[in-house]
Amino acid sequence: MVTANRKERISCDIHKVWETVVDIAQYHTWRSDLSKTEIVNESKFIEYTKEGYATTFTVTMVEPYKRWEFDMENRNMKGHWIGIFTPKETETQIDFTENIIPKKWFMKPFVKSYLKKQQKQFVLDLKKALE
Repeated sequence: MVTANRKERISCDIHKVWETVVDIAQYHTWRSDLSKTEIVNESKFIEYTKEGYATTFTVTMVEPYKRWEFDMENRNMKGHWIGIFTPKETETQIDFTENIIPKKWFMKPFVKSYLKKQQKQFVLDLKKALE
């Protein structure tokens, strides 16, 4: 298993940060890496990269304004994501952790750097959306 974590403070109220992150239907408006999202039901959604690559997400835990977790899977990997949201005065601290198991052995050396890059881009896109 490969683990990547990103912890940062965002200069925005926790309610706005939370609402933006969990509003899956709007991801295509602010996520630079996605072309669309498809909501299957209240606990399952699919993200499509700009190249059309699909990843399925199944929400496993929701504690509004505190914690959001889901399982994820595509043809190259499966794993679990944990997002923790903490109010810090006028800011919000986010703490995102991904635990991934590559399905192809030759991908293992590249997974950690890929996850870190994805997490960095997600946070950059999020901050831009919240401006």
